[in-house]
Amino acid sequence: MQKLRFEELNLSKELQKAVEDMGFEEASPIQSQAIPYIFEKKDVIGQAQTGTGKTAAFGIPVLEMVDPFDKKLQAVILCPTRELAIQVSEELRKLSKYKHGIKMLPIYGGQPIDRQIRGLKGGVQIIIGTPGRVMDHMNRRTLKMETVKMVVLDEADEMLDMGFREDIETILAEVPDQRQTILFSATMPKPIIDLTQKFQKNPIFVKVVHKQLTVPQIEQIYFEIREKDKLDVLTRLVDMHNPKLSIVFCNTKKRVDEVVATLQTRGYSAEGLHGDMKQTQRDRVMSKFRNGTVEILVATDVAARGIDVDNIEAVFNYDLPQDEEYYVHRIGRTGRAGRTGRAFTFVVGKDIYKLRDIQQYANIKVVLQKVPSSIDVEEIKASSFLEKIKGVIEEGRLGKYVNYVERLMEEDFTSLDIAAALIKMSIKPDVKEDQIQAVDFDNTGAEMGMVRLFINVGRNQKISAKDIVGSIAEYTGMSGSLIGAIRIFDKYTFVEVPREHAKDVLMIMRNNKIKGNKINIEPANKR
Repeated sequence: MQKLRFEELNLSKELQKAVEDMGFEEASPIQSQAIPYIFEKKDVIGQAQTGTGKTAAFGIPVLEMVDPFDKKLQAVILCPTRELAIQVSEELRKLSKYKHGIKMLPIYGGQPIDRQIRGLKGGVQIIIGTPGRVMDHMNRRTLKMETVKMVVLDEADEMLDMGFREDIETILAEVPDQRQTILFSATMPKPIIDLTQKFQKNPIFVKVVHKQLTVPQIEQIYFEIREKDKLDVLTRLVDMHNPKLSIVFCNTKKRVDEVVATLQTRGYSAEGLHGDMKQTQRDRVMSKFRNGTVEILVATDVAARGIDVDNIEAVFNYDLPQDEEYYVHRIGRTGRAGRTGRAFTFVVGKDIYKLRDIQQYANIKVVLQKVPSSIDVEEIKASSFLEKIKGVIEEGRLGKYVNYVERLMEEDFTSLDIAAALIKMSIKPDVKEDQIQAVDFDNTGAEMGMVRLFINVGRNQKISAKDIVGSIAEYTGMSGSLIGAIRIFDKYTFVEVPREHAKDVLMIMRNNKIKGNKINIEPANKR
């Protein structure tokens, strides 16, 4: 089944923009098959497991169908559990981000019914609920089905297994016959077939079955981290393992550009690859990646399709993929031609549930590890450096270098001191970076949520607010609109930046200049 790009599905500009914000570049197989038929107002049976993108497969058409100027109930989505109802509701809210005038409400047991009644009285076009609670509202007449145009049964087999068949039939019997009925189920037992025959009209059957995939020779690791720490963890892992070539996967084109900009300002050899780039640009980037001029390729899934480079030593899932199949494709970029490879995945908050689905789907084990500290990085670098030293000693031909060591020994240094100093020079951590990690941003005298920074240039260097904003935005990739108050004096400047960006601004700007001036930048003292 060929996957369609979302541009080929004739979505409204509002839905298209929301889909792009969520990081989807192309529809999953179930979306590619189901969405066109649902748009044609046909009843559809979709056989698909969790993790195939089925929520968007029915959620996008539901949102396109709803008339925002009609405040009556127009769509009902039934789910087996409160957890799924909440999950579906959250995804529909993301998809409806730019669709103004659409109100939706999750209704399920365990939540005060009075709150739900107040919500329903305010006018709701879409409800996402469990059968039992939907029935409860119907009996109270707080939910009236006469205006419903579409019903979706999500995970229908689960609902039947949980004993909801009678409730479902009662609900469907209350909905007008001239409706569209969409049913999704992972399996198709006889009770499901009976339900479709009774309540659907000439349904179109679409099916997506997960392939059983195994991924040999790849060490798979994940880290539970905060979103704002991703870049620090990425650079630490790159420093620690020093892969010759690596790919960093992001879910959106915007994220690719942001990560590339920050990596480059930190001195890493990185380039991006995504759908907005012209073919000539892509070819140039890939040529540099193949010959090793570029060591880190930051890419979206679609742009990375067809990359065939054998010596990729590591893959980083900077963002967890939306589609489980993408995970397998991503990590398959490493460990090729009999080589071993590593795949590192960054997990933030609820991503852990998605990772669990991926492991079940691909029959793999991804191991949790602690984020390496700067001491861990130093230890690995030392071990690697010592191995190189052994190799050089075994090669021999050290005559003139021995003379250099003896010259220092004449100054009363021991050979042990000299060797230790050389190793320290080779692998010493960036002390300034460690200091930045430990900086206290609590008492800089800034507005709430901001950090005030001191920079040792001012009017005497002909510095303007525009120079400050422009330099910080250019080097860090942070939007200039996020920068707060700026006060410029003769010899120094104070600037406020969001707290979550302060560490990056300090780390990156200390290696850069403002209007040709090398700067010192540090947290300001309290006013």
